[in-house]
Amino acid sequence: MTLRIYSTLSRGLVPLVPLELGHVRMYVCGMTVYDLCHLGHARSMVAFDVVQRWLKSSGLRVSYVRNITDIDDKIIRRAVENGETIRALTDRMIEALHQDADALGVERPGFEPRATDYVPQMLSLIGRLVDHGLAYPAADGDVNYAVRKFPSYGRLSGKSIDDLRAGERVAVSEGKDDPLDFVLWKASKVGEPQDVRWDSAWGPGRPGWHIECSAMCRELLGDTVDIHGGGADLPFPHHENEIAQSEGATGKPLANIWMHNAFVTRDDEKMSKSLGNFFTIRDILARFDAETTRFFIVRAHYRSALNYSDAHLEDARNALRRLYTALVLVPAIDQVIDWSAPFASDFKSAMDNDFGTPEAVAVLFDLATEVNKTRSPELAGLLRGLGGCLGLLQAEPGRFLQAGAGLEPSAIDALIAQRAQAKAERNFAEADRLRQDLLSQGIVLKDAPGGTTWEAMP
Repeated sequence: MTLRIYSTLSRGLVPLVPLELGHVRMYVCGMTVYDLCHLGHARSMVAFDVVQRWLKSSGLRVSYVRNITDIDDKIIRRAVENGETIRALTDRMIEALHQDADALGVERPGFEPRATDYVPQMLSLIGRLVDHGLAYPAADGDVNYAVRKFPSYGRLSGKSIDDLRAGERVAVSEGKDDPLDFVLWKASKVGEPQDVRWDSAWGPGRPGWHIECSAMCRELLGDTVDIHGGGADLPFPHHENEIAQSEGATGKPLANIWMHNAFVTRDDEKMSKSLGNFFTIRDILARFDAETTRFFIVRAHYRSALNYSDAHLEDARNALRRLYTALVLVPAIDQVIDWSAPFASDFKSAMDNDFGTPEAVAVLFDLATEVNKTRSPELAGLLRGLGGCLGLLQAEPGRFLQAGAGLEPSAIDALIAQRAQAKAERNFAEADRLRQDLLSQGIVLKDAPGGTTWEAMP
């Protein structure tokens, strides 16, 4: 089965046919680094991490770019409030982003460009748009894109050009010829820090939000990419404006497939910093382990809304423990996955259908049931291998199941030894007392022919 992906542009599933045989170029819009990442950011990072993992598992070479916006009105305000430089703030937030992503098992993109490193490329692109008559210098020193001169504007978001409103992150400038026009280059303003000022043919200033992705995408991946992705809030205005900029400059399609992951919600309302109803990734990881958090995200389809609650995270933790319990009982033999084999073929069919992780996770549970029945090390190895395609089940099973214990492992082992001695002396009352004592402290003992093991209660 050919991998098919839902494209926002075509409103349906389309086959992935790479521009270059065996090589996929993917650009995903990343974070604006003025604060810690929240669960919505985690969803986007994990969703496209699963995408690039599956592309690689399918034998494709992947050039994956996820940008970092390190110049923006919010960044400037936060740096001024903190009394620190733009670079100091953004360096600190990028380091925090990496720590959070690493904890969630998100592989680093092949390229992670910072906007401020690509200002010359942005200026070059703006110059081309001015030369093509699609952009104009305004009286206030800004350079704006003339939206009505790009006839196909609105096709990605499905909006009529006459119904659209300007979508820039700041107030509409009086220097615009049309309220729909958006800024490519912002003239420097009195009081702005010196480190957000670059020279240009139109005077000192800084880039607008949208132009950075057009410039970095083109510089690192070429005029057209196979996949362009981001969150469900980006088709309009950001991606619509990217298309207008890139295609207006090159005359070529910016992307063949447009992917957008759905929001994380809380009480069915979008989770966001502006609404004040968000949890940072660190808030979540203080209460739930990182792989449980990843599993919570992965088991929902990337285009379905993901509703956050502690109950849903608890359920995810218990479900993940069931998979690890199958692996702790049977040593896994690592193997090359035969995609025509039972379970593997169903997993592949699910993932080839628009990265169908809910169905793929269901296969993992079916396989875990079979591992429990057969005690097959080969099937345990397949379970671990298929889990790896989703960034799951790579921890040592016993360690995962023991995580969160309130007692030191050495203390638990000592009590297990005392219990074994009591049983050997036929002092079953003492053995039961020790079991109950451990249970009261969240430690579950499991007796087996090979000896007693333990797990931390979920």
